[in-house]
Formats: sequence, structure tokens, C-alpha cells
Amino acid sequence: MMKNDELQLHAPKQKDLHHAHLQALCLLLREFDRVCRHLNIPYLLFSGTMLGAIRHGGFIPWDDDVDVVMMREDYERFLREAPAVLDKKTFFLQKEFSEHWPMFFSKLRLNNTTCLETYHPKDPLTHQGVYMDIFPCDRAYNTALGRKIQFLASKVVIAKSLWRRGYETQDKKKKLFMGMCRLLPMAPFRAIARSGSAKSKYVHTFFGAASSYSKNVYPREYFREVIARTFEDGEFPVPVHSHELLTILYGDYMQLPPPEERRIKQHAVLIDLDHSYEEYREYQKELKFEVLTRSIR
Repeated sequence: MMKNDELQLHAPKQKDLHHAHLQALCLLLREFDRVCRHLNIPYLLFSGTMLGAIRHGGFIPWDDDVDVVMMREDYERFLREAPAVLDKKTFFLQKEFSEHWPMFFSKLRLNNTTCLETYHPKDPLTHQGVYMDIFPCDRAYNTALGRKIQFLASKVVIAKSLWRRGYETQDKKKKLFMGMCRLLPMAPFRAIARSGSAKSKYVHTFFGAASSYSKNVYPREYFREVIARTFEDGEFPVPVHSHELLTILYGDYMQLPPPEERRIKQHAVLIDLDHSYEEYREYQKELKFEVLTRSIR
């Protein structure tokens, strides 16, 4: 077990660590892609990763995560079949609603690494290695009312999951909503959020990367055709309709933000690529957070 002063040397502010972190994320993405190709399961780069592929040919220089999305049927097949193909010595598939992960999406983690975020996990056995996010894309109703009901149901599921995970916030409204949702059953709200028609013209990613309704509903056709685009040192699938999707998500997405906003995101308070999160359990208990994350992840 390392001492606290030794642990603090691994803060993610260091530029060399940021570069190494991106290389670790590439390793995760390549393994994910290998498994999907082996199993013939389709997926797409999504959110900031899709934007990075289109605008930068790789990571957005001030980004530090990887997001992919899969249609629900493909997503569930991946969760079932990937463990048999995955390099388990190096990688860990953290499945949604599993024993030590109560969240509504899944992650692929890198073993023997550490990625501590701004909360204290209620479950001490939660895997906290460096990760990439795997989001499901669900059927949505054709009617706006039906989709709004799905969106509200997803908010209950998200709130319950975050409370179970140990999400910390200073927002009184969020605290109140999570407290109310704790008393509600999970299963019916999950079913509602996923209950759109197979013939619907729309899909949604309410269990995905963005928090607003308008940025999570898309025509189904946007996900049907894919094209390979360069992302760092590989070729990965993005939608043929990337322009339409990115416009929904980011507006004028080819316009770079002003220089003062091009800061490296810090989804974690501490990253260590050489030591396991298990070595940080006692250290993590004493961590104090000046700013709590607004992210659902």
C-alpha cells in the first residue's frame, strides 16, 4: 500500500499522464472493436468521440474519454457474449445493473489501473479502473407525448442508480429528487423507458451521454448506415448521418470553442496507470471534493 504523499504524485493534471491516459483509452477502444468484430456486433462512436473523429481525426485535444453507442438488441448481445471473447486478464466488462455496478449503462475497464471520480462509492468492490463508456440506444415512441413519458421514466431510473452508486451533489433539487425516487420501484420505470415500438421512426439515448430531452431523440435512420473514420491510429464506425447527429448534440460543431474553454476535461480526481484502484481504497475514503461533478457517469 502506497503512502498518501506517494499517491498524490499521480494527479491527472500532468501533461504526460494525460497523454498516457489517452493511450490507455485507445487500448480499450481497440479491444472493444476487436470483440465486436469477432462477434459481428455493430456499434458506433458517439458523442465527443464521434465529434473527435469527424473534426480532429482522434481525440478532441481537451477531452479524456471514449463513448460508443449500440442499439439495445446489439448492446444486450454484447453483454452476453463479449465475456467469452474478452481478454479478461487485461480488461473488465462492467455490466449495467450488475452486482457491483448499479448504473444504467456499461463500461469497459482496464485492470490494474485507477480512475477515481468525485464521489465515494457505496460499494467498496466497485471496479474503478480507467474506462470507456458503452451506451444503449433504445426504441422511442412515434408520439412526442410517448417519448416524454419515456424520458421522465428514465430520470427515475437514473436517479435511483446514482443514489445506489453514491452520487454526491450540493444541488438541493437533485438531492430531493433522488430521495423521492429511492422509494419507487425500478423495474416498471426501466420497462417504460425501453418500451417504444419496433416500428417507431425514432430512437433515444436517455441512458446515454447527454441529459436533455432534445439532445437524445433521433430519427432511427440516423443509425442504420455507417462509415469508417480515422480515430487516432485506427478506423472505427461512425454514422453516415454524423452531421445531423452532431448538429443535434452540439449545434455548429465544426466551430472550435474559444481558447479559454479548451481546457482538458477531468472526469477523475486521480488517475494512476501503474497501480490498481484497490490500493487506493483507504485513501479514497479521506478524499474531499471542492467541486462535485455534474456528470451522470
